Amino acid sequence: MSANVRQLLVDTETTGFEPKEGHRIIEFAALEMIDRKLTGNSLHLYFNPERDIPAEATKVHGITLEQVEHEAPFRERVNEIIDYISGAELIIHNAKFDLNFLDHHFNQLGFKPTLEYAASCIDTLAMARSKFPGAKNNLDALCDRYNVDRSNRGYHGALIDCVLLSGVYIGLTREQISLLGDDKSGGKNKIVYPHINSDQYNLIPVEVSQEEQKLHLEYLAKLDKISKGNSPWFNRSK
Repeated sequence: MSANVRQLLVDTETTGFEPKEGHRIIEFAALEMIDRKLTGNSLHLYFNPERDIPAEATKVHGITLEQVEHEAPFRERVNEIIDYISGAELIIHNAKFDLNFLDHHFNQLGFKPTLEYAASCIDTLAMARSKFPGAKNNLDALCDRYNVDRSNRGYHGALIDCVLLSGVYIGLTREQISLLGDDKSGGKNKIVYPHINSDQYNLIPVEVSQEEQKLHLEYLAKLDKISKGNSPWFNRSK
């Protein structure tokens, strides 16, 4: 990620799991982050779903129909969302879920899919699964792993989840920033690594198999993709 890119931590709460079954977004939250710091700028909206909110859903996010039935429906505030996310990089935990709802609602109202407005999307759930395969990677587990304080979190509200996600995202990407030498030039200032003369160490050569070379290059390619072409190790290996 280049410096000064506008990023938005995004979360939604809904009446259920599947928009094609008639479920609706009832809460939308987005927190702005620039240069890995929250700016204080945000968009936080509640919506009247114009349907019931099942008790099972309320147990998760704590929102009842009585609390939101006076709010405007999604269609009346959709332009606020589109204007706010336009050109930004979205950061979402389990992006497939939230984008599925947003895309469905946008389509119903004659708008294009979410990523036709936003520049891109980072799924922190996919990042966590890649980094910690086989481990619990829900937001609570990641908060505990990265010592993000979630003591004020009762229900899974969209706004509080965005705040927690900011800490999780910083934790997940801290090593990537370190690997890039904390280059704040947006990639313009390439880091020069000095050549090390290893003759004095009497190192014993180890033969590397073709499979090991292949796996090594695949790993370097991942680093290069994450750093958007700024990985010196991958570039040197080509």
